[in-house]
Amino acid sequence: MREHKLSQQLAGRKFGCYEPRVTIDDAPRDGLRGGPRELLRLVASGAAVSRADLARLSGLSPSTVSQRVEALISEGLLQETGAGKSRGGRRPRQLAVPTGGALIGAIDLGAHHARLGTLDLTGRVVEARTRPVRIEDGPEAVLGALLDEVAALTPAATVPGQRGGAAGSGLRGIGIGIPGPVQYDTGRIVSPSRMPGWNGFDVREFCARRTDVPVVVDNDANLMALGEHRAVHADLDHAIYVKAGTGIGAGVISGGRLHRGAQGSAGDISHCRVVADPGPLCSCGNTGCLEAVASGAALVAALCEQGVPVEDLTGVMRLIDDGDRHATALARRAGRSIGEILAVVVNFFNPQVVAIGGRLAECEPLLASMRATLYERCLPLATQALLIERVVTGPDVGIMGAAQLVVDRVVDPA
Repeated sequence: MREHKLSQQLAGRKFGCYEPRVTIDDAPRDGLRGGPRELLRLVASGAAVSRADLARLSGLSPSTVSQRVEALISEGLLQETGAGKSRGGRRPRQLAVPTGGALIGAIDLGAHHARLGTLDLTGRVVEARTRPVRIEDGPEAVLGALLDEVAALTPAATVPGQRGGAAGSGLRGIGIGIPGPVQYDTGRIVSPSRMPGWNGFDVREFCARRTDVPVVVDNDANLMALGEHRAVHADLDHAIYVKAGTGIGAGVISGGRLHRGAQGSAGDISHCRVVADPGPLCSCGNTGCLEAVASGAALVAALCEQGVPVEDLTGVMRLIDDGDRHATALARRAGRSIGEILAVVVNFFNPQVVAIGGRLAECEPLLASMRATLYERCLPLATQALLIERVVTGPDVGIMGAAQLVVDRVVDPA
């Protein structure tokens, strides 16, 4: 019965960049399309500059659009910027997303470094910086220091509709990416393999208490996927984004929306087995996992075992650039291992694009080996139109995804 009703609702509708997309974990509460966050996206993208544009693109009635626009204006998420050109009758009042005052704080936490910054409500990066971190110092010390830096980047400005917040903080919310499994509904970290002292820590509650603004927390690969998809592939419905650095993870876009699965672990390819016993021991306690073979940490460990002095992933990349045969061979092997896992994903999921980001995406031997393995192992139908490419948004892709997630939650907190 439920499927029949849904098919009736969708009958005759065309699906495109701004058309309805329905998923279990990210559908608007108030219908298949035209929810508040969708209206905000239409204005932020430049596709709509007036209420009439929003009604035409969303299919909603003018009165419904007006109600939702007024609510967004009252929250400080939209503003009227003057009168546009008339096509007969009254000149329409133009709409825009405010670019001053209201800011989103964003933190993309890695194993050794964090990218943090502030962005406006359109997703434009206002200021960003990278700082070293010691993940082993524990969540309170690491997050506390990063939150202080975000606060230092925020000018003293009040924000209309701000929920709480220190006086003049100017923040509408903070988005945080974590390099480990995150239970999205609770904001808790669950059994991270490379984050001693972080298991079970409630990141959302800790950060919300420190800042008194809404906080959203997700896996870092998910935020990379969200940031790159919105910026580069918004017209594609199905995509896989792989983050390959010290560790390895992936984010999944399905039906045009971020897909987390039932508990938030969708896309966690790091502990899929690629080497039969006796494979290398993984940080999770199993053997032969992808992360134990193909991650930056695995490459460092393998080179050290071969007597090649290297301290970190930067050193590995330098060796590969210099043509070191040991490092290059390991990079090619890592690319093949990643490709073998992604071949299963591509055959099963049939995405339109597979994009790889993170430090290892800069490694051409790895990327070439991964691409060749995908074409070798996948069905021709699955790869005949498949895009295989690097993430192109740059180092800010994670904080861009974090900020977008905050905007989505502020507009529609369901």
